[in-house]
Amino acid sequence: MLEFFWGMVGSRPVEWIAVVCGILNVSLIIRRSIWNYPFGFAVVTLYFFIFWEYRLYSDALLQIYFFIIQIYGLNIWLKGRAQDGRVVVAPLRSATFALYLGATAVVWLLVATLMATCTDAAAPFWDAAIAALSISAQFLLSRRHLQSWYLWIAVDILAIGLFYTRGLEPTAALYVIFLGLAITGLIQWRRAPIQHAAP
Repeated sequence: MLEFFWGMVGSRPVEWIAVVCGILNVSLIIRRSIWNYPFGFAVVTLYFFIFWEYRLYSDALLQIYFFIIQIYGLNIWLKGRAQDGRVVVAPLRSATFALYLGATAVVWLLVATLMATCTDAAAPFWDAAIAALSISAQFLLSRRHLQSWYLWIAVDILAIGLFYTRGLEPTAALYVIFLGLAITGLIQWRRAPIQHAAP
């Protein structure tokens, strides 16, 4: 059974299943629905194996982080819902956001250098930039911060080019859709009620 799964990892069906789960996940996040999480867990699990097969190690390891942070995020979202069941956007000060950006830059340089010197990573600096930005974006999203969408937009732009050049065309197409969804998410969350104090 395990050998059959590994044989399917590089195939288009598994990648397309991950694509569909990803679209459903982000669509529900835009709606601030707690039901995004089952699809989120599915997509990160599938993409761990897909990215590892294509030697995109930073992105593969990132899926482990995504799995763990989604458990944290699910807890935060469950506590931060309005009466209609949708989560309330939490505020984030500009100075705090700037600190997150600085930490993201440090993580990018560390991961990129490690991948470039210690592995046969296909595109270590490009891949690590996506990974570092995604770490911060997912954490901010888990905390219900609007600013997560700015980072997701940057991630999507970088990812489209990387995955297309690595022969992952369905995944590159997914990130084109993600880019549109991230812009939509930014617009929708800007219109959403904002909680006066973050949890």
